[in-house]
Amino acid sequence: MSDLRTARRIVVKVGSALVVDPATAAPREAWLASVAADLAALRAGGAEVILVSSGAIALARRALGLTQPRLRLEEKQAAAAVGQIRLAGAWQSAFAAHDIAAAQLLLTLQDSEDRRRYLNARATLTTLLTLGCVPVINENDTVATAEIRFGDNDRLAARVAEMVQADALVLLSDIDGLYTADPRRDPQARHLPVIERVTDEIMAMGGEPPPGYSSGGMRTKLIAAQIATGAGCAMAIALGTAEHPLQRLLDGARCTWFLPAPEGRSARKRWIAGSLAPQGSVTVDAGAVRALRNGSSLLPAGIRSVAGQFERGDAVAVRDEAGHVIAHGLSAYDAAATGRIAGRQSDEIEAILGLRGRDEVIHRDDLVLL
Repeated sequence: MSDLRTARRIVVKVGSALVVDPATAAPREAWLASVAADLAALRAGGAEVILVSSGAIALARRALGLTQPRLRLEEKQAAAAVGQIRLAGAWQSAFAAHDIAAAQLLLTLQDSEDRRRYLNARATLTTLLTLGCVPVINENDTVATAEIRFGDNDRLAARVAEMVQADALVLLSDIDGLYTADPRRDPQARHLPVIERVTDEIMAMGGEPPPGYSSGGMRTKLIAAQIATGAGCAMAIALGTAEHPLQRLLDGARCTWFLPAPEGRSARKRWIAGSLAPQGSVTVDAGAVRALRNGSSLLPAGIRSVAGQFERGDAVAVRDEAGHVIAHGLSAYDAAATGRIAGRQSDEIEAILGLRGRDEVIHRDDLVLL
């Protein structure tokens, strides 16, 4: 509860079984409205929120006559194409009641693993949050293949939380947390309110996926917990079946919190510092060196020269004017564009390049001092 109250950036994931009424195959509009109200309240408290929502395929199955238990890949993709419009419309209406603009993003896990696509997705999400929107994310099932199964949005939500450096991830489910065994089968199963670390023993508690629209089950949630906590993000599994599930969580409803790994925030920095070979370098002036050491991003005004051939998202070395490497970072521009804007002010970027890119050549989140 304390994690959710103090979190400044929160990712919430909802599954198909919560979004879709099984009797009508339509959105549970009252429930969606209650979730939108909860998220609006979190925003009013100063938090930024991102929603990861399943339900596209489930919303279209009946309308397309695809009522058989198993669908072929092309049938799932067709259903996703139809259902995605319905899902986005349902959330748009729910948020509109609070004068909040909803934005739709369709991602795949590969978008979080390829550096350039990762940077594009993160920049879009960050901009949407800055503009006051609530991003509504779903897997891009119309083009996905191996990861098209319903339960993957647990893992996708964790990747999103990692991408935006969220403080808390909440997976709303049909169960109020992790138990030592499936409580529907074992009356002796104990609820576990806090998990300090996701060990092999904890992973072994994940059971088989439940039947119905949702096929993620506890195991995909535990995989999500590994990803999120490893990135320094707390994660909760909470009951989402009743209306206002996030307010219930704030009011003390039972759940399971997975604590962030102490080293989580630094893991990505270590990856940038030691695991990526720089593809080029930028030399910066003394003022930029001081700014970087004080925790600032690298702006184009501080760059004196550019060397090597690198693309957007590649690792580059940052050198002082004596030639010493002082940092590694991921560049927001390729070598040619960086050379063109070197020494110029950020508000000149659009006039020089013909597009409005990021103000920073290397954002401080993508920079590691050596």
